[in-house]
Amino acid sequence: MKSKKEFIFSRANYKLMLIGFVVIALGFILMVGGSSNDPNVFNPEIFNFRRIRLAPALVLIGFGIEIAAILRSFNNSKKS
Repeated sequence: MKSKKEFIFSRANYKLMLIGFVVIALGFILMVGGSSNDPNVFNPEIFNFRRIRLAPALVLIGFGIEIAAILRSFNNSKKS
């Protein structure tokens, strides 16, 4: 009597998790930059739309995708 080992999540859950990780990484990548080489010079680039609105929204959307990937129940069992 040999039992077949199954993963906790289905293949679709893992794909959704990977998409969530990519969206989160893209959000953090969009937040990077805007610094100045001279600390005495102010760079207003840090307050542009991409860093203040878009990037944090992408990170939050990515976390939402991750939660959905964990909670979503895809039909994992194949009945013969």
